[in-house]
Order: sequence, then C-alpha cells, then structure tokens
Amino acid sequence: MNKSWLLVILGAILEIGWVTGLAHATNIGEWAITIMSVILSYGLFTMAAKELPMGTLYAVYTGLGTVGTILTGIWLFDEAIYPLKAFLMISLLIGIVGLKMVETKKEA
Repeated sequence: MNKSWLLVILGAILEIGWVTGLAHATNIGEWAITIMSVILSYGLFTMAAKELPMGTLYAVYTGLGTVGTILTGIWLFDEAIYPLKAFLMISLLIGIVGLKMVETKKEA
C-alpha cells in the first residue's frame, strides 16, 4: 500500500468524524472539530487525487466513509442493524477491496 492510499484511509476516517459531527455536534468545540475534520478530510482526498485514479479513489473514499459512518451510528448511537443492512455493508466493502485490488494490479 502506497502513501496515497494511506491518505485515502485517513481522509475516510476524518469523513466519518465530520459526518457524525454534522448530526451530533452541540457546542462550539464540537463544531470546531467537525469543521476541521471537513477541511482535513478534503485536503487528504485532494493530495491522494494527484496520484490515484479519480473514479476508484472516490469510490473507496466514500465507501469507507459510508460503512464507517453506519458502524459509528450502530456502536455509539444505538442505530438499528438488520441482516439486509449488514449484507449490503459487506457487499460494499467487498466492492471497495475489489476496486483497490484491480488498481493495484494495473499499477504493477
């Protein structure tokens, strides 16, 4: 895994933070963290975009952010998890891994 993919993963983690912050921030400190997460997340995405194919980059970035946000909702905010929801999240992760593997083979 090269540096650009690490930037994507860090950006996706920050995306989880800012999406969660948009829904749950209640004071100025939480809003400040949310805003900083947005800025850093997009900054990392932009840096990774200089090295990685845009379509794959965006799919991986948003996919990881989506799954992470769903899991955060389940773990921290008692959101419901249903078998179909779990299946779809696993399918999304399989697709993300598949895209990453295809790009890795292409780069080699």
